Amino acid sequence: MRFLFTAIISITTIIQAMAQVQEQYVLLISLDGYRYDYTERFHPPHIEQFIAQGTAAASMIPSFPSKTFPNHYTIATGMKPGNHGLVDNTFYSPEKEKMYRISDRSVVQDGSWYGGTPIWVLAEQNDVKAASYFFVGSEAAIQGVRPSYYYDYDGTVANSERVDKVLEWLALPSASRPRLITLYFSDMDDTGHKYGPDNDQKLRETILRLDAELGELFEGVRQSGLPVNIIMVSDHGMANVTQDRLIDLEKLLEPFPLDYYNDGALAHLHLNHPNEKYSIKNSLQKLEEHFKVVDPQSKPYYGENISYSTRVGDLLLIPDPGYYLVATSGFIKYQNRAAMFDTKTFGEHGYDPQWKDMHAIFYANGPSIKPGLTIDSFENIHVYPLLCELLGLPIPREVDGEVTVLSDILK
Repeated sequence: MRFLFTAIISITTIIQAMAQVQEQYVLLISLDGYRYDYTERFHPPHIEQFIAQGTAAASMIPSFPSKTFPNHYTIATGMKPGNHGLVDNTFYSPEKEKMYRISDRSVVQDGSWYGGTPIWVLAEQNDVKAASYFFVGSEAAIQGVRPSYYYDYDGTVANSERVDKVLEWLALPSASRPRLITLYFSDMDDTGHKYGPDNDQKLRETILRLDAELGELFEGVRQSGLPVNIIMVSDHGMANVTQDRLIDLEKLLEPFPLDYYNDGALAHLHLNHPNEKYSIKNSLQKLEEHFKVVDPQSKPYYGENISYSTRVGDLLLIPDPGYYLVATSGFIKYQNRAAMFDTKTFGEHGYDPQWKDMHAIFYANGPSIKPGLTIDSFENIHVYPLLCELLGLPIPREVDGEVTVLSDILK
């Protein structure tokens, strides 16, 4: 009888533990352009307290290219850009005979551009309600699914309004309350682009203002009494670019029979005659000065046997760190920016993720997260399996991330 009673208690304990795991919430916060070293440099008090009571990585390594859309969607899917389809902020799809531009609302909201299974889609497919106050891909019907609650991106919406809505969602009745919420802030990216990552005054002003808003959010989550695990990430870092390090892309490529898409830290070259690939590559290599021409099939930038190789292009043009490819009109744009913000140094990103200036952040805090833990740098593809574990969701087989990489941060 005693054995039976003990067994019943043990089973009850297991069921209760399983229920607690199933009831966990996840709030995924992205701080666009928040470089890995900003917290140590500027000591935002609420973020530092958040880290002290949770887990922090030395840095988080973005995927190539270290741009906003590819990396947000990598975090959302656990797949590298060459496999989920967003190979850059701007690129051309030969199959669609159309360009993807982040400024084109019709393509951004077209789910056919997006591969993989974003975490909010996976959640909804498994009867877990999701909500998004902005995250790349969340305003498109991917696999025919959107979050139960979402907003089309509008950068004019105040951070305080975003925070209030998250707390409103957490206050909903349990049947309609989302267990997964994504939230996005662009402040650090905006300031970093305008003034560069070494302008301590401007960066400090921005990060302390953002920190205060995050403090309101953290307190509101605490008062909700819900078991919310907060995962705070960024998509990339930031590096200095000066006007004397701009490379005229139009002038460079004018003699060659090709079309190019995107500029900055990466240009995708689509050749009019692909059989001329090696001769054009050799000709461009003779012109190399602060840039290199790369065959994406033979270099590890996007990886081998990727799903969306045609979107990458026939050749890649990659500037050296700190140099930047611009169209001829881009020189005027940078001159105007210099006058507007009274600086000749700007912030840019998109470079090789191995360059430390491109590294991002990963901080985690919550009832399932170990406190006071610091872990080594890791690639951002591994965030997705962690989110699945926290929400009790099955991990899709096609993801590039591995659940074991971050399993040690869980209690």
